[in-house]
Parts: sequence; C-alpha cells; structure tokens
Amino acid sequence: MTATPSALGAFRTADTARRGDRVRQALAAMTAAGNDITVSSVARAARVHRSFIHRHPDLHTAVQEAQRKPASPTLTAVSAASLHADLANLHAQNARLARQIKTLEHRLSDALGIQAYQTSGIGAPDPSAQLQQRVLELEQHLLHLTAQLEECTDELHAARAANRDLMTLLNRTHAR
Repeated sequence: MTATPSALGAFRTADTARRGDRVRQALAAMTAAGNDITVSSVARAARVHRSFIHRHPDLHTAVQEAQRKPASPTLTAVSAASLHADLANLHAQNARLARQIKTLEHRLSDALGIQAYQTSGIGAPDPSAQLQQRVLELEQHLLHLTAQLEECTDELHAARAANRDLMTLLNRTHAR
C-alpha cells in the first residue's frame, strides 16, 4: 500500500501547519509567561527542531520580534541589551578585582620577604629594634651619670662644709 504523491504532499503540508501552530502557541505562552525567548527555547517548547523555525521565515521573524518586546509591564523587563550591559559591567568589575588581588599579593609577598630576611639574621635588623636598643643603652648611661652626679654633689657639699669649718677655725686662731 503506497501513498500517492499528492496524498504525501498533503500530509506534509498538514504536518508543517500543525508544527507551525505549535510554534506560535508556544511563542504566545512563553511571551505571556515572561520567559526568555530564543529560537532554541521556543523549539523545545513546541517540540520541533530549531531548523524548522529557521526554515520558515514567518516563524523566525515572530521569534525575533518577541525577543525585542518586553515580556510584560508587570514583570521586570530584561532585554538582551541590558544583559549584555550587565555582562560587560561584570567583566570590568572582574578585571578590577583581579588587579586589586594582584596588587595585594605583591604587597603581601614583599612584606613576607622582608620579614623572612630580617628573621633569618642575614639582613639588617629591624630599625625600630635598633632604636629601642639604643634607647635602653642611653637610659642606663643616664642612670649611671645621675648616680655620679649625686655622688659628686654629696662630695661638693662635704667639701664646702669642711671648707667652712676650716675657715671658721682659721678665723678664730687669727682673731686671738
């Protein structure tokens, strides 16, 4: 049992019309729902191959027009242009963060290198540690000099007292 060529053509035409109707219905449903509209998503919803939509200019044009229109005024309209702008902004932010991370890595590396160099004893000691050591030495020296000054002051007071006593004694012996 073979089909006649006209019957086969009629069957194909009817099948194409049914699939075209399914694509239009899927497109209408996706537009009403506010879904993201692409040729692939419409083809998947209509259970047809993407090439079917591409082969029929009227269906392909309908999909492209639906992509350009905002989904619904009540829903947040997300267009392809806004998504591209968001993507470009995220790429720029990613580049800025990568530069900042690189800068922080270099700073950390330098700080750790200096610390390791000083800790190993190979490098010069920390300047603040040298200053602290010098301050301690000077404080010790100051205490030593203060003790010497007090000792000299005591000797000076004793010498003055002895000088006064001798002058008093000398004045008494000359006065007699």
